[in-house]
Amino acid sequence: MDHQQVVRDVTVRLPMASTTPEACRWTVTALSRHTSATISVLIEVHDRLRCIAATGAWQVFATVPARTGIVGRVYATGATAVVPDVTVDPDYLPVRPDVTAELCVPVTDPTGRTIGVLDLQWTDPVDLAPWREIAQRLATRLGARITALGGPPAESRSEKLLRHAAALSSAPTEGDVLGVATCAAREVSTLSTAVLLIADAGEVRIGPAPLNPNGLETRIRAELTEAEPAALARMIERAHRYGAGYTLGEAGHPPTEDYQPLTRAGVRTLVAVPVGPPDAGGVLLVADERSLRPDPTTVSLMELLAGQAWTTLDRLRTLARLREQASSDPLTGLRHTGPFGQRIAAATPGRTALLAIDVDGFKTVNDTYGHQAGDQVLVGLARALEGALRHGDELYRIGGDEFVAVIEVSRPEEAVRIAERLTEAARRVGRTISVGVALPRPGESPDRTLHRADQALYAVKRQGRDGVQLSAA
Repeated sequence: MDHQQVVRDVTVRLPMASTTPEACRWTVTALSRHTSATISVLIEVHDRLRCIAATGAWQVFATVPARTGIVGRVYATGATAVVPDVTVDPDYLPVRPDVTAELCVPVTDPTGRTIGVLDLQWTDPVDLAPWREIAQRLATRLGARITALGGPPAESRSEKLLRHAAALSSAPTEGDVLGVATCAAREVSTLSTAVLLIADAGEVRIGPAPLNPNGLETRIRAELTEAEPAALARMIERAHRYGAGYTLGEAGHPPTEDYQPLTRAGVRTLVAVPVGPPDAGGVLLVADERSLRPDPTTVSLMELLAGQAWTTLDRLRTLARLREQASSDPLTGLRHTGPFGQRIAAATPGRTALLAIDVDGFKTVNDTYGHQAGDQVLVGLARALEGALRHGDELYRIGGDEFVAVIEVSRPEEAVRIAERLTEAARRVGRTISVGVALPRPGESPDRTLHRADQALYAVKRQGRDGVQLSAA
């Protein structure tokens, strides 16, 4: 084989390529005339290697993480990989079952920076030494042409949306979801600003601000913060009633009243997309202070993004509800034994007090009036006891009519006073309670502390109920 002819056949076409994909395709096509190898060119796009051109493979990886496989290793290190036996290389990415050897060389720009790789894989015996020299020379020429054409291809809008969708699906908190969604909206739409309005428990919240908001973003947030809640609700209601909408970037057409806060902020271009259901969702506002003309494809991409964001947000909220249900009493809403065990395990000796609480005569209520009446008593008493505790004190229901309060105090007398406040609160709703108080001691197990509080409670019961007793031992 005339190796010089191989180089000439490839390089003669490169100057005629008008785009980076075209330069890569011509390189692969010309090179394939001289070898049966599977050939591919992968170029960096964002944080991955994208296959721009390939031939001879049953399946081609569309994108590869920057450090995955032999191609990722070569891209990361900038060093050529000559692999005469792929079966002994742990980084080999299989594209067909009969590949025996692989040659991968970095594609570099004129400064020497690696911008991609040229990869060749053979199924027949091959002398890799001359092919190494050929591939390196071609990769150098290809890198120079790509640079002359403006560098690696830009990430397409669909690729951006896919990348952000992956980030959305793994976002751990609601704030992260909203942040990723607005960042994605800006990148995919190419408009400068994105803000999310989310309805939450009857109120409208503005999504988190980016780390470095631009001037328009700052003005929009200021206007939305000053706007009446009803105005924000109207923006959400409009999007859900009529669907996604966008401006045409034409002068002389005044906005509707609903969008006056945005126009006062300087918005001249707007895409408004509903998010989630009308009663619990919101609206994604993507804006720019330039008069632009968003196309329907942009709006469709924003709708896809809004749908993905809401799916993730709804999943996180569902998981939060399930965790709350798993850790709380469904009747009173108080936390129960699981969280209580975790809390007292972290109690500070001499500073944390346990107040064991029992409802006096509760069995009589159930036996006389039925369990529904008993449930009403427990709910009302739980609210009364919660109202008598201080901010930061915690109340748990650990049995049928048994409650425990965990409070932080500076001395035992303070714990007793708070217990007496609880008995007074119970009397105000027509019930009485018996309360035993105990403070954890150094080295004492949580169960032992609770046992001492229970013993103090039983002492109150023996003395006639409706009182407080501090554990003495």
